[in-house]
Amino acid sequence: MKTTVRTTRLELAEPLRISRSTMAARDAVWISVEKGGLRGHGEVVASAFFGLDARTLVRLLRDAAAAVERCGDPETALGALRAGELAGPGTPPAVTAAVESALLDLVGKRAGAAVHQLLGSLTPPSAATARTIGITTPERAAVLAHSLAEAGFTLIKAKAGAADPEEDLARIRVIREYAPHARVLLDPNGAWSVAQAEQLLPRYAELGVEAVEQPLAPGSPEALAALAAGSPLPLIADEDAVSYEDARRLAGRVQGVNVKLAKCGGVHAALRIAELLAGSGTDLMLGCLTASTLGIAPAVHLADRARWVDLDGHLLLSRDPWTGIGGADGTVRADDRLGLGIRPSTGGSPAATAASTMTVPSERLRRADLA
Repeated sequence: MKTTVRTTRLELAEPLRISRSTMAARDAVWISVEKGGLRGHGEVVASAFFGLDARTLVRLLRDAAAAVERCGDPETALGALRAGELAGPGTPPAVTAAVESALLDLVGKRAGAAVHQLLGSLTPPSAATARTIGITTPERAAVLAHSLAEAGFTLIKAKAGAADPEEDLARIRVIREYAPHARVLLDPNGAWSVAQAEQLLPRYAELGVEAVEQPLAPGSPEALAALAAGSPLPLIADEDAVSYEDARRLAGRVQGVNVKLAKCGGVHAALRIAELLAGSGTDLMLGCLTASTLGIAPAVHLADRARWVDLDGHLLLSRDPWTGIGGADGTVRADDRLGLGIRPSTGGSPAATAASTMTVPSERLRRADLA
């Protein structure tokens, strides 16, 4: 087997502001594994939150790539990875997920099967995906909400955590006005105190928000569980639910857990968490980091197993280097192409392009903002 590791830069169509930061671009590192003229691919993205920069990721992926080559074939390497024998101690889950992606892609191509078929699903998964609207002005939120509704999105996730909570509430009112038929999720990324959450959750319930993701700062899962017990809205753990053990502690105590492959360690780690949550009263959400189609594709092959799907990271880019999972019409989907079913792209992001050119009447915006 032959492996290659390379870096690339992913530029967003517009900066994405959340409660703790604003991002305009991020580095990605790709790993490719080749055997018999076939190639499998995986991606990991740099993350300040997880303390992973591009240089560190390249070093870790090169170490993993050397271990993959020593296995001789991708099937053996994939088995070793699942058994915890391939990645070295302390290897970040995001790196493990990228290596697994490349191996699954290649194993599927060698077996003449799509990844979802390798995982036991005969029908290609598809699901309505959320599309994220960051902390932005009501005017921009209106443009995005209207554009997304016109494109076919039925689920919108709005970021929250502005210094003035009334700004967040105004944004939700605008989104409800300009995408009246869309379901709305809210994500403060841990920006609220318990007291703020207890005051704000009923107000968001009145606005028709469906669920709230990680309202409290991570590190106090007991406080999150206590808040969920009395919340008028379902609460979904994200930053407090990184690993299998985190999910085990919260199963049955919060209404949802956001599983991201980069957090938990890949497809098979996600499947273990999904099995753990089944029947517990805690539903599965599939989330992602801002990444290309390559980084999002493995999760799409699990999309039919989740109550909430938030796999829109590739839709936030000004140019996606890969294609093959859709999403611009509000639905991500796998198909029966071999492996991950993706291929290099020469185009941009239709959803982002459409949103950037839409306008809305200012008088209608003022009515929605002040309602």
